[in-house]
Amino acid sequence: MKALTIGDLQARLPIIQGGMGVGISLSGLASAVANEGGIGVISAAGLGLLYKKLSPNYTEAGNLGLAHEIRQAREKAKGIIGVNIMVALSDFADLVKTSIAEKADIIFSGAGLPLDLPSYLTKDSMTKLVPIVSSARAVRIICEKWKNNYDYLPDAIVLEGPKAGGHLGYKENQLEDEHFSLEELLPQVVQEVSLFEQKYHKNIPVIAAGGIYTGEDIHRIMQLGASGVQLGTRFVTTEECDASEAFKETYIKAEEKDIEIIKSPVGMPGRAISCSFLQKVKDGLKQPKACPFHCIKTCDISRSPYCIVTALYNAFKGNFESGYAFAGSNAFRADRIMSVKETMSELLKEWKESRK
Repeated sequence: MKALTIGDLQARLPIIQGGMGVGISLSGLASAVANEGGIGVISAAGLGLLYKKLSPNYTEAGNLGLAHEIRQAREKAKGIIGVNIMVALSDFADLVKTSIAEKADIIFSGAGLPLDLPSYLTKDSMTKLVPIVSSARAVRIICEKWKNNYDYLPDAIVLEGPKAGGHLGYKENQLEDEHFSLEELLPQVVQEVSLFEQKYHKNIPVIAAGGIYTGEDIHRIMQLGASGVQLGTRFVTTEECDASEAFKETYIKAEEKDIEIIKSPVGMPGRAISCSFLQKVKDGLKQPKACPFHCIKTCDISRSPYCIVTALYNAFKGNFESGYAFAGSNAFRADRIMSVKETMSELLKEWKESRK
C-alpha cells in the first residue's frame, strides 16, 4: 500500500480510523491505529458527559476532556493523531480551538459544511484541516469559500458515502440510489478536487469512506482515484476500541437485517443496530422532558423523540435499554474481537490477495 501524504504529514498506510462518538474512538483506539502506521482519530462528540467530573459545565468539561484525550494519545503513540469535530455541535468553535492549541495533527469536520474552519488557525498552527463531504458540489463550495475568505485550501477531503455508520449527509431516498453510491461519487469528487489542485498548485488527497470493510474494498476504491480510505466499523471490534465490551458485542451478534436507518434528532438520517431502545422510539414511548446540554445546534427538544448525546453515551457504557449503537452497513460481518495490529495485518493481507 502506498503511503498517504497530507501536507507535511505522512502515514505509512493510507488508512484513517473514522472518528466515532460518543466515546467509541478516544485516545486508546486512536493511538493504537497511529502506532500501526495509520491515522488515529479521537471523536470530540459528547466528551462533556465522559468528563463531567472535570466541570459541571458541559462545554467546559468537553474541552478539558478533549485536551486530555489528545495528550493521552500523544503519550501512547508515535504516529498521526486527528480529531473529528462535527459542525453540528454547539461547541464546535471551542473544540476546534482546543484541538489547534493541543497541536492535533488533523481536524476532520463534517455533519454540516465547515465553512469557517480556517478562521481558527493561528500563525504557528500546524494542524491540517480536512472537511468531510458527501458530494462534488460540497467540495466546490468549501474550496471557493476557504480560498476567497482565508486564502486556504483543504489539506485533504474525505468523501463519506451512504453506507457509513452514524449520521449520513444524504436524504433517506438517496441511501439506496446507485447515483449516490461511493463508487459513483468518488470520481466526481476526485475530478472536482483536481481543478483546485491544478489552479492553485496544491496536492489535496481524496479519502473515501462509508462501507469500506476489507482490504479488497480498499483496493477497489483506491483504483477509482482515492489516495486513502477511512474505516470506522472495522475498528469497533478491536481490543483497543474505547467502547464497552457490551457495545462491541452488539456488532458481533448483529445480523444483516439488524442494521437499520433511523431518523436522528439531529435532523439527518443515521445508520444503527436495532435494539429495544430504538423500538421504544418507534412505538412513541420516548420523549425528553428537557434539553440538559444543548449539544447539537439543530436539535429541537419539542420535536426530538430522545436526547441523542445521552442515548449514545448510554450505548458506549453498554446500556441498550436507554441507548443504541451507530454502525456502518457491514457491522454484521464482525465475528470476533481482535487487536488493532491484527486488524491492520488482515486488511493488508486482504489487499495483497485482491491484487493478484
